[in-house]
Amino acid sequence: MKFEQQFSQQQKQTQKLAMTQKLQQSIQILQYNTEDLIDFIDNQALENPLLEVEHPSYSSGYAKPRNSSGEEMDYLSQIPDTSISLFEHLLDQIHLNYRDTYLRQLVLYLVEYIDLNGFLQITLEEAAEKTGGTMVQLLDALTLIQQLDPAGVGARNLQECLMLQTERDNAAPHLAYVVLEEKFDELVDRKWEKIAKYFGITLSDVQEIFDYIQSLTPTPGAIYGSIEGLFIIPDLTVKIKDQEVQVLSNRKSIPKVKFQQNYFARMEKSQDPEVIKYLKDKQQDYEWLKKTMQQRGDTIYRVGEAIVARQRPFFLNKDRPVKPLTLKDISEELGIHESTVSRAVNGKYLETDFGVFELKSFFSKKIGAETNDRSSNDAKHLLQELVNQEDKSKPLSDQKLTELMKEKGVNISRRTVAKYRDALTIPGSTKRKRYDD
Repeated sequence: MKFEQQFSQQQKQTQKLAMTQKLQQSIQILQYNTEDLIDFIDNQALENPLLEVEHPSYSSGYAKPRNSSGEEMDYLSQIPDTSISLFEHLLDQIHLNYRDTYLRQLVLYLVEYIDLNGFLQITLEEAAEKTGGTMVQLLDALTLIQQLDPAGVGARNLQECLMLQTERDNAAPHLAYVVLEEKFDELVDRKWEKIAKYFGITLSDVQEIFDYIQSLTPTPGAIYGSIEGLFIIPDLTVKIKDQEVQVLSNRKSIPKVKFQQNYFARMEKSQDPEVIKYLKDKQQDYEWLKKTMQQRGDTIYRVGEAIVARQRPFFLNKDRPVKPLTLKDISEELGIHESTVSRAVNGKYLETDFGVFELKSFFSKKIGAETNDRSSNDAKHLLQELVNQEDKSKPLSDQKLTELMKEKGVNISRRTVAKYRDALTIPGSTKRKRYDD
């Protein structure tokens, strides 16, 4: 049998999406929040002499967030008036309060091992071995550190941190320090009957001590950490008038990019081909950036408008119900990919007269076919409401919460109730029990 191999040429037309660098950057720009976008634009301006950036002013134009009572909240007054680190703050106090002695050298050595939360990350035994100091000298040095601000700094564990704060507080409940020192584990494990019997006090007294300790900070040094992220620039604003919900784009919060036409015209007079090519490339970069920013703003606006339309009751009703909504619902309505919706809502915020909300918080899955179109957010809201209203001397068990939620039209399992409770950081029934008089 004769084998024949034949070759032929065929033309086949296919369509492929090439992930060019510009396309990748366009996708990334949509994912940027406002702060990241501003940084990106500033970097582009550094690389492109034809690009001029005009930054907006954030001093006015935004409604102040309000609390549940409708009062304006001034978050700026709550930001610590400091830009120094915890380490710098401690050094300033050491140089101001302690004389230049060997003991101060040990203090300075130990301070280098205090983490951002204020905890000492080296044992005194290790420090003694490395410095040559005695245990007594290092203990004295640590004591000096623990007398500095903030209260609780220099602690070696949570128990010591809380004790240091309690020791300095004249308003601390009677026996709070001693209970922390001698019965810390029993207090945490809520073995309060043992504590009450040991100290000869009532369960109500133990409850008062526990409530006080919860008001203390477990991370005393955190206030000197970065304050980035405290200021949110909303991408959209919702205005409500006569039951009409209007969505506005906050594009004024984005820097304006302008083309340096005069500089371009002067440089264009050059006869150098390389200069001409460079100018053309930078002009294209400018046009691409302007177009991409416009597309980003349009996409966020369209997605935000569709979300608000679907969640209209949230903006009109005081109980703020969130209807079941998925990325797929919005993507099908707008004719765009789910991943585009995801990028458009992640890290993007919507401003209202009653607060600022991340767009992705409006997405919630339906929790079952027998729950009257209730969302998981509705279930969590109801769960929180039931816990808030319970008798704290007899907290509701997960099983009882499940039954009560079923009576109110939310049919979910006890396991789901436990999962939602954990998500809301609600302790179990035994840890919610209170012993108030």
